Amino acid sequence: MDIVTARDTKVVAMGRKSSGILIAFVVIMLMAIAAYIKIWTIDYRISSQESLLLRQQFDLAHREAMDESAEWRQRFDMEVEKSQMCIKELDQIKESRQAASAAGINKKLELLEKENMDLLEQIEILKQELEAEKFNCSMRHI
Repeated sequence: MDIVTARDTKVVAMGRKSSGILIAFVVIMLMAIAAYIKIWTIDYRISSQESLLLRQQFDLAHREAMDESAEWRQRFDMEVEKSQMCIKELDQIKESRQAASAAGINKKLELLEKENMDLLEQIEILKQELEAEKFNCSMRHI
């Protein structure tokens, strides 16, 4: 019985050590969980404040971007108006040049027609003179 009793006492002693270790492990686990929860709540508060700050910064940047976009749109509209005015002026200049050139062309055409008529008259006169000379030459040979 001594052997059985010694063995039982060893088992009991080991059981006490195991239960002590188990209790210490459970206590350490509880402390770790508490520390984790504490850190998580601190981080959550910080991240909540950061998200609010980030949201405000985003809203500010968005408003600035919208203002800049409106400014560029206004500049674009002004340039479109300027280009339309230039196109209108160019069309007016083209029309006036065409009208002026048409009038100039008509005058030149009239002058050329007169000159052509004069030249045709001179050709007729020269033909008559040539015929007269031919006639004179043929009369001399006879």
